[in-house]
Amino acid sequence: MSVVKTIADYLQSTRVDFEQDKNTFLVTLKGEKKLQTHCALIVGDHSLSINAFVIRKPDENEDQVHHWCMTKNAAMYGLAFAINQLGDIYLVGRLPLDAVNEKELDRLLGSVLQYSDSAFNPLLEIGFANAIRREWAWCVSRGESLSNLEAFSHLM
Repeated sequence: MSVVKTIADYLQSTRVDFEQDKNTFLVTLKGEKKLQTHCALIVGDHSLSINAFVIRKPDENEDQVHHWCMTKNAAMYGLAFAINQLGDIYLVGRLPLDAVNEKELDRLLGSVLQYSDSAFNPLLEIGFANAIRREWAWCVSRGESLSNLEAFSHLM
């Protein structure tokens, strides 16, 4: 069975939202803190690449955000935090094609979801605290709901 078919069959069996374009799968993983994590699975000649967007480039404390990510990398399975040329933060990984099976796909996509979801609020607190405070003040001044900001009430 080809790796592309293995991935397609696995994603269909899990009922995860995805789109396929030849050797690339764009997967949407639903989380709790980070409501959606978009992940690309790219089948190359020798390996499967995994790339998942976590957050955009921090507005502040960029060195602290990077330090937080780097301290997490050593304990992570199959993935690592990385930045792109714009400074946006991703989870990236690579797997040899002969290691791709349903069990490993489940483990890696589960890791993407867990790492992205658990990192989301801490990274926002470090890298976007002032933006969160401005949004909180804006919502309060207009009587808008603060439900999407409740996790950050300790910053106020």
